[in-house]
Amino acid sequence: MPSERETRREAKARALRARGALNPRPRAVTDPLFVSQGFFDPRDLVQVKYEMVRRVRVDGHPVSRSAAAFGFSRPSFYQAQASLARDGLPGLVPKKRGPHGGHKVTADVVAFLRARRAGDAALRTGELVRLVRERFVLRVHPRSIERALARPEKKPR
Repeated sequence: MPSERETRREAKARALRARGALNPRPRAVTDPLFVSQGFFDPRDLVQVKYEMVRRVRVDGHPVSRSAAAFGFSRPSFYQAQASLARDGLPGLVPKKRGPHGGHKVTADVVAFLRARRAGDAALRTGELVRLVRERFVLRVHPRSIERALARPEKKPR
C-alpha cells in the first residue's frame, strides 16, 4: 500500500498534468535546490522556470549555466524570462498548443451557413459541409460547423 507521501506526490503530479504544467524532463533539473526533494519539485514546470530566471536575475548566475542546471536551452530561458516580465507568474504556465478557435469557419462562412439554414431548416450538417466546400473551396469538419452554428450571433456594433 502506498504511503501518504507517495499518494500526495501522485495527486500533485495528476494536478500538474491536468494543467499542462508537469515538467516532461524532471531528471534534467540538476540544480541543488531541486535535487534535495524538499520544497522544490523538479516536476513543477512553473516552479522550475521561475527559479531558473530568478537564479540569473537575483543570484547573478550566467544564463547558459542556469539554463543547463534547470534542463532548458538558452532560447527557452529567454522565452521564460520574457513571459515572466510581461505576464508575471501566470506567464510561466504553458499555453495550449495549436489553433485556439475556429480559424477556418470565418464570419463569412458562418453568415453563409446561417443563411442556408434559414432557407432550409432541415438541411443536414453533411450537406452544409458540401456547400462550404463548393462555395469557399474549404474542407471543414462537420463538428466545426455544428459548433459555429451553436454559438450565439454577434451583434453588429
